[in-house]
Amino acid sequence: MVAGVPLGRGQSQSMSAETTTPTSPTLPDDGLTRIDAYWRAANYLSVGQIYLLDNPLLTEPLAAEHVKPRLLGHWGTTPGLNLLYVHLNRVIRERDADVIFVTGPGHGGPALVANAYLEGTYSQVYTGIEENRDGLRKLFRQFSFPGGVPSHVAAETPGSIHEGGELGYALVHAFGAAFDNPELVVACVIGDGEAETGPLAASWHSNKFLNPATDGAVLPILHLNGYKIANPTLLARIPHSELEALLRGYGYRPITVAGDDPAVVHRSLAAALDDAFDDIAAIRHAARADGSTMRPVWPMIVLRTPKGWTGPGKVDGQQVEGTWRSHQVPLAATRTDPEHRWQLEEWLRSYRPTELFDESGRLQPELAALAPRGNRRMSANPHANGGLLLRDLDLPDFRDYAVPVPRPATETHEATRVLGTFLRDVIDRNRDRFRLMGPDETASNRLSAVFETTDRVWLSETAPGDDHMAPDGRVLEVLSEHLCQGWLEGYLLTGRHGLFNCYEAFVHIVDSMFNQHAKWLAVSRELPWRRPIASLNYLLTSHVWRQDHNGASHQDPGFIDLVANKRPEVVRVYLPPDGNTLLSVADHCLRSRNYVNVIVAGKQPALAYLDMPEAVAHCTRGLGIWDWAGTATGEPDVVLACAGDIPTLETLAAADILRRELPGLAVRVVNVVDIMRLQPATDHPHGLPDSEFDALFTRDKPVIFAYHGYAWLIHRLAYRRTNHDQMHVRGYRERGTTTTPFDMVMLNDLDRFHLVLDVIDRVPGLAERSAVLRQQMVDARLAARLYTREHGEDDPRITDWTWGTSVSGADGEIR
Repeated sequence: MVAGVPLGRGQSQSMSAETTTPTSPTLPDDGLTRIDAYWRAANYLSVGQIYLLDNPLLTEPLAAEHVKPRLLGHWGTTPGLNLLYVHLNRVIRERDADVIFVTGPGHGGPALVANAYLEGTYSQVYTGIEENRDGLRKLFRQFSFPGGVPSHVAAETPGSIHEGGELGYALVHAFGAAFDNPELVVACVIGDGEAETGPLAASWHSNKFLNPATDGAVLPILHLNGYKIANPTLLARIPHSELEALLRGYGYRPITVAGDDPAVVHRSLAAALDDAFDDIAAIRHAARADGSTMRPVWPMIVLRTPKGWTGPGKVDGQQVEGTWRSHQVPLAATRTDPEHRWQLEEWLRSYRPTELFDESGRLQPELAALAPRGNRRMSANPHANGGLLLRDLDLPDFRDYAVPVPRPATETHEATRVLGTFLRDVIDRNRDRFRLMGPDETASNRLSAVFETTDRVWLSETAPGDDHMAPDGRVLEVLSEHLCQGWLEGYLLTGRHGLFNCYEAFVHIVDSMFNQHAKWLAVSRELPWRRPIASLNYLLTSHVWRQDHNGASHQDPGFIDLVANKRPEVVRVYLPPDGNTLLSVADHCLRSRNYVNVIVAGKQPALAYLDMPEAVAHCTRGLGIWDWAGTATGEPDVVLACAGDIPTLETLAAADILRRELPGLAVRVVNVVDIMRLQPATDHPHGLPDSEFDALFTRDKPVIFAYHGYAWLIHRLAYRRTNHDQMHVRGYRERGTTTTPFDMVMLNDLDRFHLVLDVIDRVPGLAERSAVLRQQMVDARLAARLYTREHGEDDPRITDWTWGTSVSGADGEIR
């Protein structure tokens, strides 16, 4: 009891005797009483969302028709989230702090919706859900209900930047949000189930990249309620001394709050938060006023409370509160079982709603006053709706970085090295809003020009020989694709820009993270109050066709396939064939909003095809005919199509052979930069109308398509086109090893000689007239393979090919 008012319904459950809790009497009794009442209000609204269709204030006995027919949602983590939220509100008000709330236990959706409603934000965003009895009824009814909102802390939830439907990413998102946000504190709740995941385990190391002089702060709150869906959790069951040693080893100062007595927990949590925020202020002052360059030991909180706290103690004779049985819906048969329904009503009335809401259904004024005002509300903080804060990048003119192309396919360059010079100046002109992320591969991916203007972020000790390491660097490198992706997502969702460069085969590590972000974007595009954010940009290099030195483990172009599965209004995939087209594509992607852009480009020396004006026109179209490479002046006999730098090289070499050996054959060469152009316009915003597609690829002529990835994707994109039955796609066939570059394309039948064979076999009547050439192509393949086996490298007459050289001779000799 505090000031004569009972504090919630704690069930007896002993907590670890090894825990230490702050005991400073931070709160006066009346303040603590109001906080407890606000917590009860949030818990009441949370339970109501899970269960109720009607009778939101229990003005009549609970009947079956008041209960939802399908009970969805998660109660177990919710009371802990509500507890943290109301206590953070006190800190925000007293300190005028700028705080957002990242919720790792994403199933705690009822808590965040409830708190957004109590703060008034929900009714401002969704004007039909008013702050009255009818608004409460609508709030309850919509939760996990057809046509309503999902059970997670989803994009529909004001104040959220992290859904948490898949566990593991809360902490890395929080750090991404804090980078370059010097006044922001990101309170990040980590569920103890989530704490068992690999990405979360690596995320603790993000504190080594947070610069207190220029970045915000992250306050991790490890909420140990003991259980996952059906099992105890590891960190809740190890000795507390071992847990604290682990967290100290990660570089944090843990402050533990534990108990099941609300009065004790309220006081302890208030003291812990004051301790943590005082420490954050001291760390900032040391870095910003005193010039300290020491990597700080940041505070964090370990909160131990019962799972499903304040819920039913026992159901059907089994303990629920404090066990895994409270994880989802503790009373599962309330619509059909009178005993369950009676327990639900008792549970709801235990929060004493008549003390919390007036007769009209509005929160009592003295409780409403506990919420911060305006943008200080965590549910209304603009950092959680990053498009409100987004500023355009100050981009240099990408045309100034063009490589000269006096003639097509005669000069070589490294495409990503060209891009690196552009990114160098993007970073230099946008030091407060652009970051480059990558798993220890920036230099390997030929982007090292960026180090002419910036360094890698590094706050730990350095040693002689370390290269470009500094606390104020703009390049974030860590050997974890999960962290790179998560940092960038948090950075983008709070209103900034960035690029993630990665080896193509290993970007698969973040498949699920990409899925979640793409789904978030798809939903947020339908919410008018969510403002567009900068696109998530991938640069995938060290790709399948030039990973011949590393072998099969480094060869996988399938990320494109995954991306193509997502909503068409969200995803874009670009395969620029050379450096100038890569510059044009990169500039477009950095200017775009609300997309996931995937750019695949090689880093090895390769031929240049288009000068800059031609590259801009070609990328603007997304695909087009390269007249200089073909022989058809009107209708072609065959179309050679290509997408990707190596498929383009092999296609052009094949076209060169056909030009020389079959001069009467009308060949059209079509290069594709934007593969979404292959879809019909009805399927994708970038799709070509059938008439335009037919004009390029014809309605009835063979199309030999050399593609960077798995062939089936091209078929899938174009399967409804008139001429699809005539399309023959060559791509990666899972034939890979440590070998030479040209042997690699031969292993997958993507080489120039095989493309010529495809033309001979598929153009009607050509096979009979071209038997000699066919044999020459077979012999050329054998000769090329034999050369690699004898010399350990490709024949220089292949590697040195430029436009105008080809194969002839019965013995497969290359001229």
